[in-house]
Amino acid sequence: MPLLPARTVLGDVALWGVLAAATGYGFRDAGAASPVLDLLLPLAVLAVAVPLSRRRPGAATVLTNGLCVLGLADSATPANAHVLSLAALSCLLGARVAAARGPLLVLVWCLAADVATCAVLRVQAVWWFYALTVLPAALLLPWLAGRHWRGRRELVREGWRLARKLEERQHLVAERARLTERADIAADMHDFLGHALSLVALRAGALELSPDLTDRDRTDLAELRGTIADAVEQLRETIAVLHDPPGPGTGTGLHTKDTVEDLLGRAAAFGAPVRWERCGAVPTLSPLVERGMYRIVQEALTNAVKHAPGSVIRVRITHQADRTRVSVVNAAPPAGGPAYGAEGPAAGGGRGLAGLRERVTVLGGSVRTGPYQGGFRVAAVLPHQVPARPRRRGAGTPASGPGTATGTATGTRAWTRGQYDGSAPPSDTAAPHPVPHPAPYTDTATAPESARRLADVRSAARRRSVAAAVAPVAAAAFFVPAAVFLAWLLTTSVLPPSRYDELTTGRPRAELASLLPARPYPFPPGHARSLPRPPGTTCDFYRSGRDLLDQVDFYRLCWSANTLVAKDTVPASRP
Repeated sequence: MPLLPARTVLGDVALWGVLAAATGYGFRDAGAASPVLDLLLPLAVLAVAVPLSRRRPGAATVLTNGLCVLGLADSATPANAHVLSLAALSCLLGARVAAARGPLLVLVWCLAADVATCAVLRVQAVWWFYALTVLPAALLLPWLAGRHWRGRRELVREGWRLARKLEERQHLVAERARLTERADIAADMHDFLGHALSLVALRAGALELSPDLTDRDRTDLAELRGTIADAVEQLRETIAVLHDPPGPGTGTGLHTKDTVEDLLGRAAAFGAPVRWERCGAVPTLSPLVERGMYRIVQEALTNAVKHAPGSVIRVRITHQADRTRVSVVNAAPPAGGPAYGAEGPAAGGGRGLAGLRERVTVLGGSVRTGPYQGGFRVAAVLPHQVPARPRRRGAGTPASGPGTATGTATGTRAWTRGQYDGSAPPSDTAAPHPVPHPAPYTDTATAPESARRLADVRSAARRRSVAAAVAPVAAAAFFVPAAVFLAWLLTTSVLPPSRYDELTTGRPRAELASLLPARPYPFPPGHARSLPRPPGTTCDFYRSGRDLLDQVDFYRLCWSANTLVAKDTVPASRP
């Protein structure tokens, strides 16, 4: 058997110490009690029940209820300190057992044992009152409190588990976006390098036909052309392995011959209020840098259409001496603005900002994203030429400072400026691509597993909370009337000792009516009913005090023809 953790052992010892202190206090307060039955035996039972409650909480509750049964068999009073131990073990039963059927059977069995003990011993009404009110409350209410406590702990634990799972999933999504973007960069490299190598191979094939070359030179050129062709084929195979196959979820959707102007034209065709301008002499950009700039604008437009439909989008491309700055800013969406998000003008991104940062970092640039003037801004700095050794991830230029990538710029085109406000695009546009928009889950069948599990845990917690609130009310509706009736009988059949002394034999009942209670006590103990009475008389019993949870002496009045012929005092307990 594995050893229990020290924290568990200390917890059990502390609980046993509290319950043992209550037991010792009850033993001291009881006066002349048996040390074995009233102190040592309960301490031994609690020493077994407390650790047993971790594996068999039902059995531990039954053992503790046995101590209360011993109290019911006491001829002095049914009340003892073991009811506190019963409440503690019942609370642990609710906190440590998830199901409700088994614990309910345990509670019913305990109540049946208590009632059966009262019936077998033919105890007085105060014992019945104790067994039907105090003991059920000590069993039921702490059990409901324990179940409610367990439900709250499960809800908190499930919430943290789902939070950790969501965080792990976010890391996986970001990593997949990064890897997908790297694969797309590799595909772009294949497009450009494959084209360049093909031109080299074609040039080598033309040189083979030169009449000035020797046979050896032609052989070398043929080998060179074959080597280049093999390199192109190996490059194609490598990229095919790295790149995801096209299909749903890949999110390629990239027009390889598209420019930023074509992309903005499609955005205008779909009604997006786009404003853009390009400043500075347009330099000769690396094809990878051009594709990166296209990706930045594409992703920013996609996010703006998704999350701020109807807002004005401003695109600004500024060419400087050795770098190009790209800024895409969307304003806050207008209230009640048009929602053209079912299909988007810039579809095909779908990789998120994580993949965008990865691409820009590989190219030697930097990117900054975040809220801006009530809207959102994506700002990037790209070098004109890709560095020979790209900077590693995390070593980029701070977003707030200038970029550090170097390169050359030669102005080949004048700067252009334009804006789209919903009019026809300036050039032919390609077929639009839809941009999916997230929709709220309206059906549990389409909800993710985490949402369904969290809903189940919340529903179970609500049910436990309702049970914890309703069950005491239902129990009170059952027990309170009986308790009130018993208390009414006990308090309305009390004959104070001063009035008892005023009663004299030989006087008729009519003269003594003002001294007698409203009614006699209907449940005298067995030894009182078995006492011999004068022949031809009927005897009534009255309680001598109003104490509900303690024994009091009884007064017996015997009547013959409505005349008091005898009176005597019957001790509370059997002599």
